[in-house]
Amino acid sequence: MDFVYVMIFSLVAGYVLDSLLGDPRWLPHPVVGFGYMIAWVEKHWNCGAYRQLKGAVIALLYPAVVFVVAWTIGCGAGFAGMWCYITVAAVFVFYGLASRSLIQEGGEVIKTLKEQGIEAGRKRLSWIVGRDTSQLSVKEIYTAVLETMAENLSDGVVAPLFYYALGGFPAMMAYKMVNTLDSMIGYKDERYRQFGCWSARLDDVLNYIPARLTALLMVGVAYRPGLVRFVLRYGRMHASPNAGFPEAAMAGILNCRFGGAHVYHGILVGKPYIGDCDRELTEKDYRKAVGVNRTVTATMVVLTGLYPLLMNTIK
Repeated sequence: MDFVYVMIFSLVAGYVLDSLLGDPRWLPHPVVGFGYMIAWVEKHWNCGAYRQLKGAVIALLYPAVVFVVAWTIGCGAGFAGMWCYITVAAVFVFYGLASRSLIQEGGEVIKTLKEQGIEAGRKRLSWIVGRDTSQLSVKEIYTAVLETMAENLSDGVVAPLFYYALGGFPAMMAYKMVNTLDSMIGYKDERYRQFGCWSARLDDVLNYIPARLTALLMVGVAYRPGLVRFVLRYGRMHASPNAGFPEAAMAGILNCRFGGAHVYHGILVGKPYIGDCDRELTEKDYRKAVGVNRTVTATMVVLTGLYPLLMNTIK
């Protein structure tokens, strides 16, 4: 079997596994291991002199190590046989995608809010967002869920598939390490400003194309007149050079408003508003966002499968 078809087979199998299983908490996950690696080095290296230099070394070394390890695993599986490689690659694609878990986590917040009240909803939301949730209103909880679904559609689905298309599952896993580094140490507070700045910048670079591709796909699957102009207008109104584009697409699709000031690690961070329709949000908006996420994910899987076919044809 041509290696192009091996990549496609692995991709589809991994996508099916993610659609069926999500991220079961009982199943060991590489990203959890990444987290332990980052926590250890942050504890021992984020101190004393040369913090920025040490952070730069980690930002470059950790993804490189992950790529080499994954590539070595792939080579070993390839020597064992084609179906062994497909199985291993499919498992890594499954680990690299976060489509079902993203939808499930948002749904759990909404369910908890409805069934147990606002305090329980705030606590459940804190599992999936970095902001302080202790004082959020019902509307702000819904807003946070929908913002997270939009941003993580890029980080957790489109970007991993983008790098899978370019470099197989080793590139996908290297990207996941970069993204995990950013989520853990890529902050601008006193503790992480120097040590995490390289991780944050590298994540910005790697997400530049995927974030805009995500917004384009969202516009394509839920088009309405004026949506493109809306995304172009509000996509740059975000502290992140990338997150604003998928968030703007979601806000435009739902005709609502995202953004505003939030507390992160005890610091009030002001963010421009994305959109101008300051309306109440409901479970219906969540269900519409779920439909967008699922359709974009399926579309991106198809595009990712077509890319190696196209490259093979050109050659």
